[in-house]
Amino acid sequence: MRVSVLHDAVPPGARPDQDDNLVQAREVALALKAGGHLASLCPWEGSPLASLARLSAQEPDAVFNLVEEPLGQAARIHTAPVWLAHQGLAFAGAGGKAMLVTSHKLLAKRALAAAGLPTPAWRTPGGKGQGVSPEPWLIKAVWEHGSLGIDDDSLVPAGKPKRLAQALAAKQAQVGGPCFAEAYIEGREFNLALLAGQGGVRLLPPAEIVFDDFAEGQLRVVGYRAKWEEASYEYHHTPRCFAFPESDRALLERLRDLAHACWKLFDLRGWARVDFRVDRRGKPWILEVNANPCLAADAGFSAAAAQAGLDQAAVVADILADLNQPKQGRA
Repeated sequence: MRVSVLHDAVPPGARPDQDDNLVQAREVALALKAGGHLASLCPWEGSPLASLARLSAQEPDAVFNLVEEPLGQAARIHTAPVWLAHQGLAFAGAGGKAMLVTSHKLLAKRALAAAGLPTPAWRTPGGKGQGVSPEPWLIKAVWEHGSLGIDDDSLVPAGKPKRLAQALAAKQAQVGGPCFAEAYIEGREFNLALLAGQGGVRLLPPAEIVFDDFAEGQLRVVGYRAKWEEASYEYHHTPRCFAFPESDRALLERLRDLAHACWKLFDLRGWARVDFRVDRRGKPWILEVNANPCLAADAGFSAAAAQAGLDQAAVVADILADLNQPKQGRA
């Protein structure tokens, strides 16, 4: 099969999280070649029509969509799958609607709440939201991925609306886009990766993020430093753990059920990851649903796949078996 790997056009001097898109694209292309496919890289840049013209010149049988920030804007993440569907191209990954709703964190949280799935309380800069938080608020970007903007000054005490409004405005100026406040759940953090294939969707081994030797009062979240700054303390003290005691069995089953519910709710395809916090009482909360988590060898999805005995070539082969087909009319 001739496969085009569609990825962001990463400019020189880009942030580490942006560079990572190109790293994974190259690795996916190598994994496709290892599986006997003809793979070509194709950047998504400029106008959609220009990008589609470059893509058409490669004459692909299918497209592996890894686009995250068209024109450097996370809010445009859904445009690539929308155009691919419009052109009648088979492509790997979530459709446009799923990519839009899951990437816009407030839309995702509203959908989760409407479906009766547990997600932490939230507030917008205008004071609207859902739920009450006795805990501090954690300020997040609505669109940006890779924990961009999440750092030690992202936490705001509950019950201080004026201070919260100021913090939201400051964070919006920092990340260059809209932000919101989410109730900070003190407790454990889990990632559950899902992989589709010929036999349907399956869950890979669950991972827990361990906040190793964090100081008293240190923010226990996987922020930007923990993900991308290799010289930081957080980067080296947030390992993944795949071994769990018997006492966690019921919790892990509940997390698996919730992850499957997210897959169905958002009509996900190919691969995805659901991030959870579990509070002190053992109740899980869905933080985010990532419709296209990174497939690079050093990313969490690949770590979970390795625990299941799958290398990148096997993962990519499964994803190709769950293509969005033109005849299905998915957007």
